[in-house]
Amino acid sequence: MSKRNLSRQQRWRIEKVQAERARRADRRDADDTDKVAAGEYGAEQPGRVVAHYGRTLDVSPEDGSPAVRCHMRANLEGLVTGDRVIWRAARNPDGEIVDGVVVARGKRANVLERPDPRGQLKPVAANIDQILIVFAVEPAPHANLIDRYLVAAEATGIAPVLVLNKRDLLPADGGELRRLLGRYEALGYEVVTSSTEGENGLAALLERLGGRTSVFVGQSGVGKSSLIDRLLPDEDLRIGALSKDSRKGTHTTTTARLYRLPTAADGGEPGELIDSPGIREFGLIHLDEQQVAEGFIEFRELLGHCRFRDCRHRQEPGCAILAAVERGEVHAQRFASYLHIVDSLDES
Repeated sequence: MSKRNLSRQQRWRIEKVQAERARRADRRDADDTDKVAAGEYGAEQPGRVVAHYGRTLDVSPEDGSPAVRCHMRANLEGLVTGDRVIWRAARNPDGEIVDGVVVARGKRANVLERPDPRGQLKPVAANIDQILIVFAVEPAPHANLIDRYLVAAEATGIAPVLVLNKRDLLPADGGELRRLLGRYEALGYEVVTSSTEGENGLAALLERLGGRTSVFVGQSGVGKSSLIDRLLPDEDLRIGALSKDSRKGTHTTTTARLYRLPTAADGGEPGELIDSPGIREFGLIHLDEQQVAEGFIEFRELLGHCRFRDCRHRQEPGCAILAAVERGEVHAQRFASYLHIVDSLDES
């Protein structure tokens, strides 16, 4: 579509609207500064962003008291759920906190980003200790899908953990799925099984969550929201059912939010969960071939040892990864998964 030529009057109107928006933002920031100077806001205190709604945030005070709706100073960079911030509270005549203003953002340990439909990285959450990749017996997982999640997780530098949900649907011997998980365990990945059925179905998951900030990712319908509903019985979460025809789930979560677990395994420190909008697969279009290869942890010691520096690990002579596949040191299915992911980058 060709770009529409604007008349002089139309350009003037657009510039006027944009200037007014900028003035409103400056006034909000100036009002906050005046209120702070006048003592209408209290002393600075640390907190954690638990939800984000455009220019307003829910901030959880460090003392564990209920979250406070705050707005951001206009000069702040974009904040995301999980950010540690400095904020100031406003109180009513009775001394009750009515709102607040976020005045600064703390240093991030890490940030989880996801490509948008245009391929631009968009931050989703910050300060995460582990990414819980949830999959289930139904909808049936595929090794390549698990590998895609692992590659995406490895690219963030945040530790991934595989969570097999609905374990009550597994056959008595665990079946092919349990054998598949054994291969990931042999690579050093943590594997946890869970079920919302039965009294102790979440014991292993609770132990893994304790004292950590975690984010759930995975296909729709694997039970992320159902797990959180059991872990957080006092929260009102919308649960989606599997489609009877496609056996694929429906998206239920729309806003990234941080939840504090009410209990912990064996009396330890409770963990925190960030529930992000459901996605069917982690986009990898922002990664190149080298980053994908590095996302396969068994490749790392082999990279740089091929005969040719520009080796693409396909049919090149002297390829260290191909030789490792032939020796059985790299599983053939994982190598096929690598090729499939790289080919999908070329198609995007």
